Amino acid sequence: MDGTELLSQAGAAGMTARCGVVDLGSNSVRLVVFEGRGRNPVAIFNEKAVLGLGRGLHDTGQLNADAVAQALTIMQRYHAVARAMGAAPIEVLATAAVRDASNGAGFVAALGERLPGVPIHILTGDEEARLSADGVLLGFPGADGILGDIGGGSLELVELHQGVQGKTGSLPIGTIRLSDRAKADIGKARAIVAQELAQLPWIGTSSGRDLYLVGGAWRAMARMHMAQTGYPLSIVHHYALSREEARDLSGVLMAATRRTLERMPGAPSKRIADLPFAALVLRRLLRATNARRVIFSANGLREGWYARLLDTAERKRDPLLSAAREMSLRFGRDHTMPPALFAWTAPLFEDETPLATALREAACWVSDIGSHDHPDYRAEHAFYRVLRQPGVGFDHHGRAFLALAAALRYEAEAEAPFLPSARLLLDVGALRRAEILGAAFRLAYTLSGGTPVLLAGTAFERRGGRLVLRLLEGSGVFAGESVLRRLETLAAALGVESSVQLMKQP
Repeated sequence: MDGTELLSQAGAAGMTARCGVVDLGSNSVRLVVFEGRGRNPVAIFNEKAVLGLGRGLHDTGQLNADAVAQALTIMQRYHAVARAMGAAPIEVLATAAVRDASNGAGFVAALGERLPGVPIHILTGDEEARLSADGVLLGFPGADGILGDIGGGSLELVELHQGVQGKTGSLPIGTIRLSDRAKADIGKARAIVAQELAQLPWIGTSSGRDLYLVGGAWRAMARMHMAQTGYPLSIVHHYALSREEARDLSGVLMAATRRTLERMPGAPSKRIADLPFAALVLRRLLRATNARRVIFSANGLREGWYARLLDTAERKRDPLLSAAREMSLRFGRDHTMPPALFAWTAPLFEDETPLATALREAACWVSDIGSHDHPDYRAEHAFYRVLRQPGVGFDHHGRAFLALAAALRYEAEAEAPFLPSARLLLDVGALRRAEILGAAFRLAYTLSGGTPVLLAGTAFERRGGRLVLRLLEGSGVFAGESVLRRLETLAAALGVESSVQLMKQP
């Protein structure tokens, strides 16, 4: 795909269009405004208010009166913000508390009077589950296992078979409702959860696969684990725990007193009351599904709504490559260079796996994103730009790999203080490939000035233990001192000798 096609694609996808969705949940209400219609959702506004609409619902059958009054005020603000930002469409998605409360319909009617022209959807449990799955599949297109989305009122479960949705279920064991049903007794809650999960025997058919977790309470658990273990990246999306790690974390949080929870690193004050019940549900899910690991997703209901605005072709794009291309469009110089660079680096890697090939292609797309930064800080800026880039397309391994390759392309010092955060996330093989790519990129941009026309006058050839750089006479490239030095660096990374061969024009 050349630069012209990419730019046309960006325009066709409506990169400047905005849309907004309000997630009206049992515990919180949140407005998200997305910009564009690209494969990776870009949230340019995200505001949440913790109201507890579903607090007391089990006993009264009604939405919390104080929360209702607050919600009406907050929703008017959200409506004003979305309109001022030019978000269209904008919709409200109401979940478990509103659909189960006897005064839910009246609340929606009152909302409608304050939000003229804004669709308000009271989602069924199945609709909520499938929207959440659509959101997860944006970031995990091949997801295989069980999706669990916990809110304040309900737990939605979806069967996933290599990216295809299967059976769904909705159970009244969200953190607020479970606490209310159990009178805040974790022992009573344990029996309730076991009884509810037993209604969905199909969740046990995913033994040995993954459990994908969505919901604020579970994301809070992930952040606490990151803080406690000194994890080098504070991004929940794609964070993974083994079955044993997730079980141990859940056990600790279930048994902890409120005072203990408040003292734990990373514990969010607004989630303290929910944590033991979220941990209990996770522990029981681990037992019921026999999952091999849990993977946290920052995407859910809201991103699922966004996904349904995309055309089929856009949804089918690879999220990793889409994210890398989008970065190139924003920060690069020549959008025809990455495809040429991808072909140029192919001879350097023998017996490449499909994943390694995809990462190499993505690395080519982000190889020039520091071109407009200050020369003294290009390596660091490029590194952090990739490592901390928002969006669904990068898992933690991919972020680290691409960030390291980009930093080395700009000749980051081996002992640069920002590099260990990436190195800790990569194994020896991935580290070596990133170092090779970084050295290759440096050589390529020295030879070509970042233009595919000049790069076309060069090529690699592997001859046993030697890397030969072939240069076409009269093409505008030559083996000066800097070229030879960078060729030697690349050869050293490959563990071979190097040489240059001049080629006559055909």
